[in-house]
Amino acid sequence: MMSSEEENNQWNTDHENWIWGVFYFNKNDRRLFLAKRNSTLGFTVNFANPQTYLFIAALVLLLVLVKNFSAIF
Repeated sequence: MMSSEEENNQWNTDHENWIWGVFYFNKNDRRLFLAKRNSTLGFTVNFANPQTYLFIAALVLLLVLVKNFSAIF
């Protein structure tokens, strides 16, 4: 049996989990954030996790609110 870290590393390097080599999509992986294929480039999100879309919606809402709030002043 693989350790969780080994399993995560295997999922991260599996080409089947990357759409166009850019978007990570793995229904078996519960992580929301994970290192990109080239970890020096930062992090990405797992688009198979429903929480990803909540995070993106909250981020967009925050940006819209900041833009509208800054327009008032």
